[in-house]
Amino acid sequence: MATVTAGSTRHGPRSWRLRTQAIVFQAALLTIILLLCLVVSGLLLRSDLERQYEQRALAVARSVAQQADLAGLVTTTKPSRTGPVQVAAERVRVATGALYVVVTNDAGIRYSHPTLSEVGQRVSTDPSEALSGRDVVVVQQGTLGDSARGKVPLRAADGRVVGEVSVGISMDDLNVRLRQLVLLLALIMVPVLALGMVGVVTLARRLRRTTLGLEPEEMADLLREHAAVLGGVRDGVLAIDDRERVTVANDEAIRLTGGGPIVRGRPLDASGAPDEIVELFRLEQAPTGALRVIGDRVVLVTRLPVRRDGRDLGQVLILRDRTDLDELGRELEATRALTDALRAQAHEYTNRLHSLAGMLHVGHVDQALEYLDDLRVSATRPDGVTDPYLVGLLTAKTAAASEAGVELRTGDSTWVDGRLRRPLDTVTVVANLVDNAIRAAAETTPADRRPARVEITLASSGEDLIVHVLDSGAGVPSGADIFGYGVTSRAAADGHGIGLVLARQTARSHGGDVLLVDAGGNDHGAVFTARLPGVINSREAR
Repeated sequence: MATVTAGSTRHGPRSWRLRTQAIVFQAALLTIILLLCLVVSGLLLRSDLERQYEQRALAVARSVAQQADLAGLVTTTKPSRTGPVQVAAERVRVATGALYVVVTNDAGIRYSHPTLSEVGQRVSTDPSEALSGRDVVVVQQGTLGDSARGKVPLRAADGRVVGEVSVGISMDDLNVRLRQLVLLLALIMVPVLALGMVGVVTLARRLRRTTLGLEPEEMADLLREHAAVLGGVRDGVLAIDDRERVTVANDEAIRLTGGGPIVRGRPLDASGAPDEIVELFRLEQAPTGALRVIGDRVVLVTRLPVRRDGRDLGQVLILRDRTDLDELGRELEATRALTDALRAQAHEYTNRLHSLAGMLHVGHVDQALEYLDDLRVSATRPDGVTDPYLVGLLTAKTAAASEAGVELRTGDSTWVDGRLRRPLDTVTVVANLVDNAIRAAAETTPADRRPARVEITLASSGEDLIVHVLDSGAGVPSGADIFGYGVTSRAAADGHGIGLVLARQTARSHGGDVLLVDAGGNDHGAVFTARLPGVINSREAR
């Protein structure tokens, strides 16, 4: 069986596949976002640590400034490398781990400093704010390097500002702490980045599966080809994916299935597709060039699987309209029936003329006149039928039945008043019913009912035609779906099993029907009745 294969992949010599582009782009984007997060987090951490160090330095400076005798020592003594102020300040510096603890007088002269040579020297930064009575926190560079500084005024017992206390905490400690925190953040971000990369690769693979490995340019080409093919093809095309959702339904397919809307994207059962289409998609054996009756159309059906790289992508149903060919076939059948009848009549007339000529040749004039009277009274066509199509059909089917060893006769109540308005459809229904009856009588008539026979009764009711067909066969088995496609009594079913379906569909297209009124009895086989409204131009109507 043929298989529809999705288009092959084409790539330019230097172009990146869509999957590669997606991986690179998303990986770069994820990396940039994580780096930005790391930088922003580092800046925020540094700012927070600076504030913490500044507040720590300020707290130490305040605790030093609150010592009771410190202000008095600054105002009553001179700066000394071994003086009480230097000793007290160094004790606090060692205890707190500060970079320096500096005490000055109101002129900015140092009374303490970790570097002894700086004692007695003026401070390197402006002490005016602290000497004016305000607390100061700032990051500055001094003689010992960058530090977070806290400066507070040193007040005497009467509240006068007699100096300042400045405490600094080295920024090297801050930088070490900051590097530790940033490293910790980086270690946390590594698994996040790895997880993100796994997600990117997974998404890229899903994208590849979803697009069947096609690049954007190829998908655009396929879309253009899809629109061109479905718009220009004369066959109906219906397609479903591997989950039985309708993906394609062109205008011709909608027309051939009855003209009702078939909604794409919905499951097959809920898409509006006729039951016949649903059944065709679910047949175990895929139909290939099979005839089906769908609605009022006769179509040739082929179902093809769609695969790519061994993956099942769904199925495509191709519908080809054969209604016109079927109508031509029915017209040919009707014409053949009429010509067969005319041929039979011509043959019969030739024989009668030969008989009449022989009588006249030997001088039997009286016998010839009597023979002519008999011919005038007799009729070669079936009694009660004047329409040439019906006459031709019955005459031809009589001959065909005789060849099959079956007697075909018309019922005593046969009466068709008028000519056929729809000869092709009428011949289709009558011929299929008669053919099925002849076949059943020839193949299944029991020995006690021989000779095999078929009886057809045609009756007109205004513009309606009623057809009644009875055969001598074994009848229809109980529960048999005789109006289903492919149901036939023949051993080889290929090409058969569509006659009754077509007859019923044709009758229903005129508002009539074909029915099995009797499945069979002790003295007869199956009995079918057909009603065809509006197919006769009756004399009453004229």
